[in-house]
Amino acid sequence: MKKIVVAIDGFSSCGKSTMAKALAKYAGYTYVDTGAMYRAVALYAIDHNLIDADNIDEIGLNKALNDIKISFITVDSVQHTVLNGVDVESRIRTLEVANGASRVSAIGFVRRALVALQQEMGKEGGVVMDGRDIATVVFPNAELKVFVTATAEVRAQRRYDELKAKGEEQPYADVLANVQERDYRDTHRAESPLRQADDARLLDNSNMTREEQFELLKSWFEETIA
Repeated sequence: MKKIVVAIDGFSSCGKSTMAKALAKYAGYTYVDTGAMYRAVALYAIDHNLIDADNIDEIGLNKALNDIKISFITVDSVQHTVLNGVDVESRIRTLEVANGASRVSAIGFVRRALVALQQEMGKEGGVVMDGRDIATVVFPNAELKVFVTATAEVRAQRRYDELKAKGEEQPYADVLANVQERDYRDTHRAESPLRQADDARLLDNSNMTREEQFELLKSWFEETIA
């Protein structure tokens, strides 16, 4: 049976990665966390003083792209992101890096470099890939496209709870402001803005459990491969 490409797009903190990982495990597919790739670029920029609160050294970042090597490994059945040979999974999940990722992802040369890498990863099919432009830019011909959303307040609460569980508690108001800022930046950037593909199925999980959303996603997958 031919293995398909599953493209999952959506807003930040709406559970894309959780459902994508679950579907990949169910289907026996490879999961690719494209958001982690942009976070890795942002982390490199932070560590090398190429980005601060106000500016990004785009010339320096462009020169550094050839030195940024991103890959994935599995640790205790969990996918971790590796940046230049170092496991950076915990470091890329901070609010600072998330905000940096949203900023560097708006840069054309960054997007083009990572899109090419993502297309190479999924060219044989059998992948579940989540991000902001998977169904619109990376794999516009994907067999199954899903656009995930939830209210900003719900997503901020989820992010707040996640940070608190990691011992990185931030004021809820700050988390909500960050979510709203990323939403605006993601949907208004000139390069590959976040939008729902015309043929993507909409999954609003504002009032759904993880189990409910996975069952819906699984039913769409089974329907597609049938």
